[in-house]
Amino acid sequence: IASRTTTKEWISEGRVKVNGRVIRNPDHWVETGKDVVHLDGRKLRTEKKIYLALNKPTGVVTSHGDRDGRPTVYDYLDKLNQWVFPVGRLDMDTSGLLILTNDTEFGDRLLSPESKIPKTYYVKVAGLVQPAEYRQLEQGVDIGEDEVTGPAQVHEVRRSEKYTWFELTITEGRNRQVRRMCKAIGHPVLKLVRTRIGGYELGKIAVGNYVKLAGPDIARLLESP
Repeated sequence: IASRTTTKEWISEGRVKVNGRVIRNPDHWVETGKDVVHLDGRKLRTEKKIYLALNKPTGVVTSHGDRDGRPTVYDYLDKLNQWVFPVGRLDMDTSGLLILTNDTEFGDRLLSPESKIPKTYYVKVAGLVQPAEYRQLEQGVDIGEDEVTGPAQVHEVRRSEKYTWFELTITEGRNRQVRRMCKAIGHPVLKLVRTRIGGYELGKIAVGNYVKLAGPDIARLLESP
C-alpha cells in the first residue's frame, strides 16, 4: 500500500501492529497467511496481483515523489487504485518499457542476476561505430569502477554521416550500464529506449500510457536464453 520508505516511517511511529502487538522494527519478520497485520487499527489483506507495462517518457523519474519536483512515473498512474512499484529503474533520460507490479516475488525474479532475463535497448550514439567496437560490446567492456560487463548482443539498425543506431541486448542490470558501455567505446549515447524485456516487447504502447498484463505476457517477460 506504500513504498518501503513510507512504511518504515509508519512502523517507527508505532502505527503498525502484528498479531495485536505494536512493532517498531522494520526488519520484523511477518509470515503471510499466518500473522495478522493492522495499520492504524485497520486489518491489512493481500491485494490481487497486478502487472503493468508502462512506456516511460524521457524526463521522468522512476520513483515515488521527487524532492526537486520533477515528474515521476506515478504521475502516469493517476487512474490506478492499487499500489505498485517499478521493477528496476530507467534513468530520467531513458524512455521505454518499464514494468510495475505489487508482486514482490515476481519483481525479485525479474531482477535477479541468476535469471539472466535479456533486456533490449534501441540506442542512438554519436559517431560511426566500427566492427571492432561492436565486438567490444559483445565480448564485454570495462565501464570503470572495477566493473566489466558480460557478453551482449548487438545489431546495427542504420547509420548516417554523424550517428549510429543499433539494438543492444544485455542480461545484467548495472547502474546506467548501456550509457557507460557506449561511453567506454567512445560513442556517447544521444537517445536510449528500452524496447523489450525477456520475450515481451514494448510494441505500440503510446508514450506515457500503460497496459495491464495477463498470464501469457507475464510468462514472456520471464523468458531467458
